[in-house]
Amino acid sequence: MNNINNILGLAVAGCVLLVAAPALAEDVKLGILGDLTGPIESLAPPIVAGAQLAFDHVNAQGGILGGGKIVSIIGDSACDPSVAGPAADKLVNTDQVTAIVGAFCTGATIGAATSAGIPGGVVQISPSASAPALTTLKDNDLVYRTTPSDAFQGVKMAELLLGKGIKDVALTYVNNDYGKGLADVFAATFTAGGGNVTANVAHEDGKADYRAELGQLSSGGSQNLVILAYASGSGKTILQQAIEAGEFTAYVGGDGMVGDDLMTGVPADAVNGKIIATRAGAYAGESALIYTQLATDAGQDPTATYAPQAYDAAFLLALAVQKNGSAAREGLSAALREVASAPGEKILPGEWAKALELLAAGTDIDYEGAGGPADFDAAGDVDGVIVELAVENGAFVEKGPIQ
Repeated sequence: MNNINNILGLAVAGCVLLVAAPALAEDVKLGILGDLTGPIESLAPPIVAGAQLAFDHVNAQGGILGGGKIVSIIGDSACDPSVAGPAADKLVNTDQVTAIVGAFCTGATIGAATSAGIPGGVVQISPSASAPALTTLKDNDLVYRTTPSDAFQGVKMAELLLGKGIKDVALTYVNNDYGKGLADVFAATFTAGGGNVTANVAHEDGKADYRAELGQLSSGGSQNLVILAYASGSGKTILQQAIEAGEFTAYVGGDGMVGDDLMTGVPADAVNGKIIATRAGAYAGESALIYTQLATDAGQDPTATYAPQAYDAAFLLALAVQKNGSAAREGLSAALREVASAPGEKILPGEWAKALELLAAGTDIDYEGAGGPADFDAAGDVDGVIVELAVENGAFVEKGPIQ
């Protein structure tokens, strides 16, 4: 707890450093490209807030590049590649950001990267783009993520159900990189473990009626429905219509379903004890405890979906800029890998002032974040923790890591 108290004290003391910053300090523009509208709009605000909290800590503890401020510029990618491309183009070519946190959906992240980020040499770190397709993107080492791939989440979801004795499921997924990637891994692992996918149906997001798809899904006979979609989009509509039809008794969701909007208009007795879900979870270490305290003190929910990973993405970008020594895009990717991985002295969430001192002295650092170690592999992926959630009293409650 001494570490936590020290870090909290730095946030106050850092304000004095900021006032005394040199006149020629260099401000740095960093983008936050979030899916503020569209099918995950209910999940987006806490993710944006998590990233902004990291920038606030930097600005309060001496700033960046000699006392400059991080200026965050927010764009909306709407969980849609056709929207993400122009939004990223504005950030990259008009606003001239150095790097970007985001996007949040995988399709939007890839759309932003291919349209503007990669051509502009801009590093992107997504806190939540989880589809396996991101791993194989030809990105010139510019696209990273601080959440584990669905190649991991899909395995853990299947293991969770098999561990609970669930041997058959009907499966539907939103027909995009996220939905198909997660569904493919889940189905393969579930089947290999002895489970039976009685129906496997892709669906398009944004429809008002999924009764035809539900008819296909229920025809296989399973009363367990896995919905891999979005809480503010098709996932919510499918859940509501499935409850109305009464063909299923239990429901399973992925991370895209874990949002308050999913429960709006749904009777509590229809979901309590009947929905479980999976998502990336917080690391069970000192860095996670520190982040929890920092987020709580800032009036934020430290358990909000992908908020810890957003904090890590933003803090890592700031560390990389400081390591790189300027607001230039060139060299930032290499600097990011240096501050994110061993060897080096550990830097935890909120420890910006400590990082400044170490970097100024030429000391290697190794950031360990709210979501755990940020040791990027060659593809820009990280390991992580997948947790189980259940609906109790009309809300998702985290039950712990899936072992």
